Amino acid sequence: MSMWSVRTRALAGVAVASGAVAAGVLVSPSAIVGTVDAVAADPFLFGLLVAGLYLVRPLLAWPTTPLAVVVGYGYGVAVGIPVALAGVVVTVLPVFVAARWLATDNAEATRDADPRTAGVSSEDSDSGLLERAGETVARYYETAGPLRGVIASRLAPIPSDVATCAAAVSGIEARRLVIGTVIGELPWTVAAVVVGASAATITASGLEGVGVALSLACGVAAVLLLAGPAYHRIRTGSRTRTDGADSASRSTDS
Repeated sequence: MSMWSVRTRALAGVAVASGAVAAGVLVSPSAIVGTVDAVAADPFLFGLLVAGLYLVRPLLAWPTTPLAVVVGYGYGVAVGIPVALAGVVVTVLPVFVAARWLATDNAEATRDADPRTAGVSSEDSDSGLLERAGETVARYYETAGPLRGVIASRLAPIPSDVATCAAAVSGIEARRLVIGTVIGELPWTVAAVVVGASAATITASGLEGVGVALSLACGVAAVLLLAGPAYHRIRTGSRTRTDGADSASRSTDS
């Protein structure tokens, strides 16, 4: 596949993502949940509504937490938690597949590119930036480990789709993505479902019930989860540099 084809796909992906963000701003979850009360009494219609919301979520770049509030409002805590977790998994998989597809094509084009022309064209600067971003993500997962890295990225208060794309371009297996997503999203999902289940009516203000305290708690949990691997990597790097300096010193003395 030619570099032009890969670049065209990348530009198309950026265009779709930009359109999704714009659509998400114009059609926010707060504007949708006003219709929830009308169908909450009908389990069949409510189930169709929930399925539709989760299916269109990637296209509108919505966060997953407000949808879990809706699920909790209609199904309660006991049923709402597994339904919301299943919805999160279903809704991140299309993003994962699309990002993996673009990343794979870009890697193939880079491998097949003529080394004599590498770095000559100014158009390659964007590819270089993407490569550096990919290397940063790869180092993160190399340090944290695949499963731990996915869990920490889900615990951290960052957009779900950003974490999904990072996992996709780093080559994380779909199975590890699913397991890590379920574990990492569990605190957010439980809190959101409880907020929805305890709401007398589902409103825009109800979506703000999962607030700063939970974000801080999940952020701290993500840092603690990564502290051990990060310390090990720093210590290993320091030992390697020290051993290299000692070897150089002995060579000079001899």
